Amino acid sequence: MSGIEKVYEFLDAAHNYCLATVEGDQPRVRVFGTALLYDGKLYIQTGKSKDVSKQIAANPKVEICAFKGGKWLRVAGELVNDDNRDVKVAMLDKMPSLKGAYSADDDNMQMLYFQNATATFSSFTEEPETVRF
Repeated sequence: MSGIEKVYEFLDAAHNYCLATVEGDQPRVRVFGTALLYDGKLYIQTGKSKDVSKQIAANPKVEICAFKGGKWLRVAGELVNDDNRDVKVAMLDKMPSLKGAYSADDDNMQMLYFQNATATFSSFTEEPETVRF
């Protein structure tokens, strides 16, 4: 299993993660639940009308953190916008609950993938493991 696949499987099993962005000099953190591995890229999803989208546009460097089974994962990297309709459809197929708020054809659904990412798996009982993608 590749490093990015291991990161995706952890996020998918954890169901939720916290996403940290910056607004000016103020950190902003919120809970997300969208993760998709598509065409070798790790994607998250939001709405272009949301503050988080504007924060990412101003500074694409973000960090996410998820916790599951006594282990946690931190992923730091840059998010890149991808307006490819196919990736939007894949996210909506994976998470049908999003269909009440988003459509692959609306101008609001935003898919973002990580680039230049460093992921670190940690726990209190094991040495950290780092992967890059």
